[in-house]
Amino acid sequence: MLAGSRFARVFPRVWRLADHTMTDADWVTAARLTLPDTARLTGITQIQELGLDFGPRFPLHFVIEGDLHIDLDRMYLHRTKRLAPNDGVAVTAAAAFIFYCSHARCIDAIRVGDWLLHHGQMTRDEVRSLALSAPWRDGAHEAIWILDYLDERSWSLKESETRAVLEFAGMPRPECNVKLELGPAEPVAVIVDLLVRCCGLVIEYEGDHHQADRLQYSSDIDRYALLRHHDVPYLQVTRERIGQPRRLALTVHRQMVELGYDGPAPVFGRRWRQLFRRIRECVGPRDEWLKAYGRGAVS
Repeated sequence: MLAGSRFARVFPRVWRLADHTMTDADWVTAARLTLPDTARLTGITQIQELGLDFGPRFPLHFVIEGDLHIDLDRMYLHRTKRLAPNDGVAVTAAAAFIFYCSHARCIDAIRVGDWLLHHGQMTRDEVRSLALSAPWRDGAHEAIWILDYLDERSWSLKESETRAVLEFAGMPRPECNVKLELGPAEPVAVIVDLLVRCCGLVIEYEGDHHQADRLQYSSDIDRYALLRHHDVPYLQVTRERIGQPRRLALTVHRQMVELGYDGPAPVFGRRWRQLFRRIRECVGPRDEWLKAYGRGAVS
């Protein structure tokens, strides 16, 4: 009956009606049905379950204690010698992030890490403590390394991306979502996306919702008028500008120079290239990190 035209196989032992369109939730449920009860959600799949709409939906990532390993087209069951803290369904956000860092690019881990910190899904101490308590765990040394580049004050993935682009180009790290007091004659304050404090430059990200949402659009117009009235320099950044990161860094630097900045210009060398590579390629082999940890050189 299952082999007939009414049904289609999803995973081993799991079938669906042929005309049923699978949702993201359906795929996770189907994977759970085919895996042992002791399997737990991990990595980007668990992070997506927490509400982040980012990253590939497949393969789905699960982890299990022991030697069982499954690699299917849309699902991957990883094995570990000891499960990370979990609630019986999924590992904690900190554990999922650590595993994600084992194969993520720097820029993606910064975006994901910022989101998890900002939404209170994990803390820096949780990540550091878990990584150092089991330094053999996949992603442990990568997660420790990337922590220095995260900022819980970031409110959006694009803010995180813009900040990372400027920092890895060798420019001052912008501050996220700063309350800027305007005046002093008027008790007025605005929250700006990014602030390069050394020269007073405000950087604002203009997402699609800023144009589609008329109330947001009107609010933006009023905010920019207020900044101009108080002679606050600002630069509007769009998705298209962020899509050309070198050009973005050069544009920001040019405006900073006009405001009196005399620091280093953007450098597109080794550090810049690290931003778009896997963290593992930036931090070196895990064996060397474990040796350093054993000597007490990692904290």
